[in-house]
Amino acid sequence: MMAPAATALGFELRVLAEGEDVSAARAVATAPVGDYKDLDALLEFAKGLDVMTFDHEHVPTDHLRALIDAGVNVQPGPDALVHAQDKLVMRAAIDRLGLPNPAWAAVHTIAELVDFGTETGWPVVLKTPRGGYDGKGVRIVHSPAEAGETGAWFESMSPLLAEAKVDFSRELSALVARTPGGESRAWPVAHTIQVDGVCDEVIAPAQDIPLEVAAAAEEAALRIAEELGVTGVMAAELFETPGVGVGFLINELAMRPHNTGHWTQDGSVTSQFEQHLRAVLDLPLGATDVLGSVAVMKNFLGGDNQDLFSAYPQALAYEPAAKVHCYGKSVRAGRKIGHVNLVGDSVAEIDTLRRRATVVAGIIRDGRVPAEFPEETA
Repeated sequence: MMAPAATALGFELRVLAEGEDVSAARAVATAPVGDYKDLDALLEFAKGLDVMTFDHEHVPTDHLRALIDAGVNVQPGPDALVHAQDKLVMRAAIDRLGLPNPAWAAVHTIAELVDFGTETGWPVVLKTPRGGYDGKGVRIVHSPAEAGETGAWFESMSPLLAEAKVDFSRELSALVARTPGGESRAWPVAHTIQVDGVCDEVIAPAQDIPLEVAAAAEEAALRIAEELGVTGVMAAELFETPGVGVGFLINELAMRPHNTGHWTQDGSVTSQFEQHLRAVLDLPLGATDVLGSVAVMKNFLGGDNQDLFSAYPQALAYEPAAKVHCYGKSVRAGRKIGHVNLVGDSVAEIDTLRRRATVVAGIIRDGRVPAEFPEETA
């Protein structure tokens, strides 16, 4: 999804691809196949690049330091990226910055987990510090008895991150970008809706959020980016907690273009993908104003329809204003394979936009109008 922005700006992208058939290799002309865990492959790939950046946080930190030692311009650098790679490092940094964290602890044993739950109250959220995403590596532990069933988790990774389960009203995303030179910009705080740990919908700007809470959330994300030396796009995922503290707690950080920012492709003056390119190249950042009054994004996961394009005539005819972004991935149940964006001129349109985006996504996913909207026709 960075390729169209790069083409428009005249930049050449190269992608180190996991395989010849991955979607990025289909979109970018130069896409050698290699393993991001292989330092020699990374060093070879880096030859001639102005800057190396990432679409996930899993490149080993030691490899990034070796690349920098070899003269590669790595953005964001490992000292920043480690806060998105390791949730324990991130939690400690948020505490150090004095920003709102849930109660948390590094727990090395079942006994320490039980002690934490006894102190903070049950249930407790148990997370693997590294490698988890989209609900993976997350477990809700409801009691000391359930804590006793987590032995396999501690055997695979220790310490683990234990967090107090937050009583929140909704989830928010504060999306920002920062250049190596220190310029930064924020998009309006968005409302994100998760289903089974996966982002399902985004509404931007978030509606009915107190101005002071939105401003504090933007300021917190910008401060994190500045204090941690983040470059490129960063998403701070938040829990909204009305009437408690500043009105939100920080959940997780992602240092890359993020699912909660996909609405910017069609709903903002500058998309997160163009902004990330500008940022890592230390170019002036683009405006982040919302186009229209509100933007809605609806993800679609793999479903019954294996031939997505066969559903395009009905889906595109149903809502001509919809912008469909299909990832070129093979269809598997539960796999993110695309999203739909719609932009409205009035906040009064939100419910209609959400419904129509859901219908378009459902037609592509299942090859038919979703069962919850039987009256809808193309």
